[in-house]
Amino acid sequence: MQPVLFRDLGLIDYKEAWEYQEKLFQELIERKLKNRSLSPDEQEQQVHYLLFCEHPHVYTLGRSGDENNLLLDEEGLKSIDATFYKNNRGGDITYHGPGQIVGYPILDLDLFFTDIHKYLRFLEEAIILTLKEYGISAGRYPGYTGVWLDAEDEKRARKICAIGVRTSRWVTMHGFAFNVNSNLSYFGNIVPCGIEDKSVTSLSKELGAPQNMEEVKLKVRIHLANLFGMHFV
Repeated sequence: MQPVLFRDLGLIDYKEAWEYQEKLFQELIERKLKNRSLSPDEQEQQVHYLLFCEHPHVYTLGRSGDENNLLLDEEGLKSIDATFYKNNRGGDITYHGPGQIVGYPILDLDLFFTDIHKYLRFLEEAIILTLKEYGISAGRYPGYTGVWLDAEDEKRARKICAIGVRTSRWVTMHGFAFNVNSNLSYFGNIVPCGIEDKSVTSLSKELGAPQNMEEVKLKVRIHLANLFGMHFV
């Protein structure tokens, strides 16, 4: 099993967390490239990370996204105490805020498996299995990443977890955003993930009461560890 350093950053500014991710991401790539020129006895052990955090209200746009999917101008963002960033992950626009578990796995997939499709499905599966523990049946919506409820019903389908990742040399960054106790009104200011006719939901909305964030985080971590064959240090 691969050792993974787990760090819960708590409530942290999006840009600060992004810069921290980039630092760790580049370190993994540099270590990986350096090891290629060394004998097995000289190589440094690769380090993986899983970061959990929450962000103050922020909208982020992936590299393939459409800025028109943000329905606010600069003044509108200020009025709701939110910020906006374009970043280098895949996907379109999404919202992050308090009450949402944001997970950033920074992994060298060469030491797990070199299959991005499988990687995305494992991230989704960890959330699906977590929701199952709360009595909620979740799944996937054809043609889109993320985790959905009532995905088989076009009118009722709603998203509970968004996913957007970046990889380089099989090293990953960015990740997933799981709505637990999120203020869903903030999603009304965007076209979430560029999908106009689908709604979003949260664990607390589905269960009718706020949920224990630490309990949910632990469940997600356990499922990630089991799926990926990792142990946290």
